[in-house]
Amino acid sequence: MKTIDFWTPKGKYGFLSNFYHAPTVMNGVTYPTNEHFFQSQKFAGKPQEQYIIALPTPGDTAREGKRRDFPLRSDWEQVKEEIMLQGLIAKFEQHPELLKRLMETKESSLRETSPYDSYWGTGRNLKGKNRLGVLLEKVRDEILVNK
Repeated sequence: MKTIDFWTPKGKYGFLSNFYHAPTVMNGVTYPTNEHFFQSQKFAGKPQEQYIIALPTPGDTAREGKRRDFPLRSDWEQVKEEIMLQGLIAKFEQHPELLKRLMETKESSLRETSPYDSYWGTGRNLKGKNRLGVLLEKVRDEILVNK
């Protein structure tokens, strides 16, 4: 099986990145990128949620979302993958052109090759969990396949 590597929002498969500019509306709120949505949900219902959404770049949201002087929601470790999945579903449902491109990857495994993240990506040694790639495949193969 072919493997498609992605990381930054540039290049042929950059649309798979959480940093790719694809505004989505969820519960009446517009998120400029999936990273804005994901990071803001760490602080759902707190003032930091709106602060994260308003940041100008997804890189800013990633950096600020890692701050631990903000009150991280107590169930974060239990819900983070479901939240990522919700954001990915919204992104591809609301951007049919991106869904078409995602569906074109169906014969390939998807791998986020971030050298900095061994949970959502592969990490420096390419042995990380690659959970973003796995969830993108789930969206492609199971959830949005009939759209």
